[in-house]
Amino acid sequence: MSEKRSTLDKVMEVSLRRGLVFPTAEIYGGFAGVYDFGPIGSFLRENLINFWLRYFVKTEINPPVYLVSGGTVLPFEVLKASGHVDHFVDPIVECPECKTEFRADHVIEDATGQFVEGLDEQELTRIIRENNIKCPNCDSELADVTIFNLMLATKVGGGKGKVAYLRPETAQIMFLDFKRTATSMRAKLPFGIAQVGSSYRNEISPRKGLIRLREFEQMEIEMFVDPATLNDQPNFAEIKDVKLRLLTREGQDKEPQEILEITADEAVKQNILPNQYFAYYLAKETVFYSRAGIPWDKFRFRQMKPEETPHYSAGNWDLEIELPRGEKSQIIEIVGNAYRQAYDLGTHAKHSGEDLSIEVQDGEKLVAHVVEPSFGVDRSLHCILEHCFREKGVDRDWIWFQFPNVIAPISVQIYPLMRKDGMPEKAREIYIQLKRDDGFNAIYDQAGSIGRRYARADEIGCPYCVTIDYTTLDDDTVTIRDRDSMKQIRVPLSKLVDILRQLLEENIKFAEAGQPV
Repeated sequence: MSEKRSTLDKVMEVSLRRGLVFPTAEIYGGFAGVYDFGPIGSFLRENLINFWLRYFVKTEINPPVYLVSGGTVLPFEVLKASGHVDHFVDPIVECPECKTEFRADHVIEDATGQFVEGLDEQELTRIIRENNIKCPNCDSELADVTIFNLMLATKVGGGKGKVAYLRPETAQIMFLDFKRTATSMRAKLPFGIAQVGSSYRNEISPRKGLIRLREFEQMEIEMFVDPATLNDQPNFAEIKDVKLRLLTREGQDKEPQEILEITADEAVKQNILPNQYFAYYLAKETVFYSRAGIPWDKFRFRQMKPEETPHYSAGNWDLEIELPRGEKSQIIEIVGNAYRQAYDLGTHAKHSGEDLSIEVQDGEKLVAHVVEPSFGVDRSLHCILEHCFREKGVDRDWIWFQFPNVIAPISVQIYPLMRKDGMPEKAREIYIQLKRDDGFNAIYDQAGSIGRRYARADEIGCPYCVTIDYTTLDDDTVTIRDRDSMKQIRVPLSKLVDILRQLLEENIKFAEAGQPV
């Protein structure tokens, strides 16, 4: 029976058991759409965010990207100006019998396979009636589709209070902070503003796992550019040959759908992508997710159809990941890429009365155009968990995660072979050095057989295990066990830190790092 469980079910089971992800308020029955990250999952999430910061923010010099951290409660006026109060909605359909609410487009897609995102409530109701789509829970007839605003409202201040919202996205903070950032950093176009933080959406029907949440983390960049220089991205030559997998609007209409494999450079030259800045981020995302554990052939960039694309956008492409679901697959969007033009700064300037233009040369001022890559942390982690999950029975008798070293939550585990003859004391001494003095994310474990300890390490994706045995007490050497190959090498204790760092940074191959055991 367990063999028939989906990859999603198996991933969630081991995540609960090994401290990756917990339901929020579980002892009170849980709270749909909100999850906690446990001791191991917190490190996994932190490592993914740190990898993103290094790759998209800290190493970007020309143009620079400045990091901010904004408030999560925004006044009504901000979100009225941005359009969220009037347009940040989803179609909802209720079952009059069991009182369950569903996303109408999801119900239709699940029942018919028809992609209907972006259609209005009247058209969705018509499709439900024509296809005789019933309640997924109790098979009753569904009510008409209505529109539901996704923002979580609150009141600020005493008495009646002032209407505010938990922010539905991190983007608005960076537009609101544009003027202060430009002034304080003496920034000239082009430059970016980045943020990592929580957003909130009152999702109608949160899905299992981390795919659709009511509270979630985003990693986002707003790159501000003079529109005359959109095809002069300074670093474009470094990524121009990265091959992208693009699902254009035309490709979506074919059967089967046709994915175009093309370099970033050619995609711009052929006017498939709107400009070099936009293509630059698609290429970097391709490299980033490939290094984070998602196979290149399991993700693609899908061009949003006209009915999905915001009116202010001159190009929206979602990075979508294919997840295994038995004979079929599920497609999950984890990054939204948008060429927002000058809409956001323009609309906030209009509603606030502030001048959000910026000087470019000879006193000339303009409103910057914006290229936006917006990453979902939780969705990214969910996809990484599923794609790094390995079944038992192929080369070992337990399930395990094959996390890339750059995001692995625990770098190394330290074991005494036996609980006697000074081995625990020596092992703990090494553990303290690695953790406290050398900054490794390490775990000490002396419970159970060595094989059982290796299995526990594999289950949380730890790439290396160091064992202290009788030989260690004689000649100050230790064994290092490699998670992927399950092979072992012996190295001098004096070189352990340096060898582990090189292995984790993938500067040396495991077989060359020491004497085989």
